[in-house]
Amino acid sequence: MSLVIRNLQRVIPIRRAPLRSKIEIVRRILGVQEFDLGIVCVDNKTIQHINRIYRDRNVPTDVLSFPFHENLKAGEFPQPDSPDDYNLGDIFLGVEYIFQQCKENEDYNDILMVTAIHGLCHLLGFTHRTEAEWQQMFQKEKAVLDELGQRTGTRLQPLTRGLFGSC
Repeated sequence: MSLVIRNLQRVIPIRRAPLRSKIEIVRRILGVQEFDLGIVCVDNKTIQHINRIYRDRNVPTDVLSFPFHENLKAGEFPQPDSPDDYNLGDIFLGVEYIFQQCKENEDYNDILMVTAIHGLCHLLGFTHRTEAEWQQMFQKEKAVLDELGQRTGTRLQPLTRGLFGSC
């Protein structure tokens, strides 16, 4: 099924082709390549607006995920009842915020990819409200990033806990 990547901001350049290529690999790793997925890249103003409306937090953030299948437990696969149900949902990436949070020795495109995987895990029911949930999500992200590394030669790690406390 389709992967749609939209860039609705003009602050930070987005290299959509490499992002698309790696997200397609990650979808295969997770076994969800038959599900539609939307990724929307937005600036701080837009992600803050969405965060305020849906989470009552009036601050920009790195990622917001909106699952199509809302009641999945961590690691469960959606069970579509009809062709229209083959949808994972949408991930909004606060690319300006992500860029601003990057440290000198970090590659922005790598951090963008790691953040997108974090958002994808949220679409599959992973959360981090408790320490146990955080550990489970961290391990899933690490496994996906390790497999992505084997397939592409990248060496990426999940982001640290402090960055995910607010998503």
